[in-house]
Amino acid sequence: MSFSIPEIEDAEVIFNMGYNGPVSHPLVARRIVRAKKKGCKIICVDPRRTETARIADLYLPIKGGTNMLFLNAMAHVIVTEGLIDHDFIKTHTSGFSSYAKAISSALYAPETVAERTRLDPQDIRKAAHLFASSKHTMTLWGMGITQFSQGVECVIACSNLCLLTGNYGHYATGVGPVRGQNNVQGTCDMGLLPDMLPGYQSVSDYAAREKFSSAWGVQLSARPGLRLTQVPQKVLQEKDPQKQIHAYYIIGEDPAQSDPNLPEIRETLSNIDFVIVQDIFRNKTCEYADVIFPATAWGEHEGVYTSCDRRFQRIHRLVKPSPDLKTDWDILCRLATAMGYAMHYDNTQQIWNEMRSLSPKFAGATYEKLEMDHGIQWPCYSPDISDTGTTYLHKNAHFSTADGKGHFYFYPYTPVQERENHEFPLSLATVREVGHYSVRTMTGNCRLLHSLAEEPGYIAMNPADCADLGIRQDELVRVISPRGQTMTRCLPTERVSIGSTYMTYQWWIGACNELTSSALDPKSNTPEFKYCACRVEKIDNQRKAEQYIQDQYARIRTNMGITPGGNPK
Repeated sequence: MSFSIPEIEDAEVIFNMGYNGPVSHPLVARRIVRAKKKGCKIICVDPRRTETARIADLYLPIKGGTNMLFLNAMAHVIVTEGLIDHDFIKTHTSGFSSYAKAISSALYAPETVAERTRLDPQDIRKAAHLFASSKHTMTLWGMGITQFSQGVECVIACSNLCLLTGNYGHYATGVGPVRGQNNVQGTCDMGLLPDMLPGYQSVSDYAAREKFSSAWGVQLSARPGLRLTQVPQKVLQEKDPQKQIHAYYIIGEDPAQSDPNLPEIRETLSNIDFVIVQDIFRNKTCEYADVIFPATAWGEHEGVYTSCDRRFQRIHRLVKPSPDLKTDWDILCRLATAMGYAMHYDNTQQIWNEMRSLSPKFAGATYEKLEMDHGIQWPCYSPDISDTGTTYLHKNAHFSTADGKGHFYFYPYTPVQERENHEFPLSLATVREVGHYSVRTMTGNCRLLHSLAEEPGYIAMNPADCADLGIRQDELVRVISPRGQTMTRCLPTERVSIGSTYMTYQWWIGACNELTSSALDPKSNTPEFKYCACRVEKIDNQRKAEQYIQDQYARIRTNMGITPGGNPK
């Protein structure tokens, strides 16, 4: 994220695409509402009529899977109608000429893409003009952009729009990927990306690698690791034993619930020789674990998180954990030591200081400075008290590229990997809801939330589709894709377009990831959670289906160690 969250309130235009703050990030949504009250104009691009769409000045109900068509059409209008910032492009960017030539093609005119995007060409033009009308246009996107097989290229297309209009490098402007979890940014900061060391230092960088090798007393490899979504292939398809995955250490993750194509994931977990799960409650992946490490929860330990706007924030322990529980970092140290690598720290501050000493961008974010304010945003290079971090990136339009300029990249539209057909005539996208968090490992144990919504969840459908299938609200239905099937309840709603369906991914019985595709973005290996083909079938014997749901839910809760009163043992 190139700006900070508080800056949202001072935006003049917010371009909101594939993101619904009121559900995903209520505190960020408050900033959007405050901006609206100050006169900010909001463009909302989303296949569903979300809460954000309801307050938008311009709502574009795009057809799912056509993001790149729309973004290229926006750029087409900005370039061909002369809405670009000529001085900014000339001084601070490179690659414009070839990009402009490609994007000016009639293939990306609003009238050309209208049928496939299901958008009014005039609305696309209005959005482009509004985007280019301000030097305080802020772009917010969520997983409605990134969880596609062309996700990375769509992110670059959003960046192109900002470069075209000079919306980079000053206050209240730029790009804002709003992260899906509370510490996604932090895990990347700490080097959990398979090709990066802490502080975004590439494993292929000899100097960086030697620095870490010296500090840790072990020679590091220049070969990148694997991404999470590559695990099934390395277990089920890899023939070379030296390249196969034989052990899987899973910390704070529930792939048996959250990964796409769950039938494949279950086969994968069943075939791995050794599985360790480290978590605060039992989850569905624990059924495949050889060893389970119970860890402390967020209120039982201290440390540092990074929020989506690059802000390091300290957390403090609120309650003392049970004597038989260990913190994540303590478990890792004990395991490393038992395996022959002596790893020891006395506290989290020692870990943090080591990370700062090896990561120049984070060097100035001392524990002392983190306590003084609402966190420190990186880059923060100096421990000196005067260095308070960086609220927005690319100041004065200086970019972290070899030539210091922003680079234009053109990508043509690539269709989704799986489209509707005669056997599977509907599209399915996975979404979030505000009542439950992620895969319900925590919120699934809350009795109050049970009273608001319960298994097996629901599938949101347009009333016309429900009428065609003879399905009424709250009836149990069977949802089927080329990979599997699941059972859930019908939720007719006008917020959903005809031919589209939506499911939230936290339900244990109504698990939509039984259906989702394992097609990946070739650049990031992110799954295409937001689009696959499916069909919905009416269940005639509702009484038998209701009993099945009750029996399955009781079995799952027993396996997870949840008592009848709703609490984990």
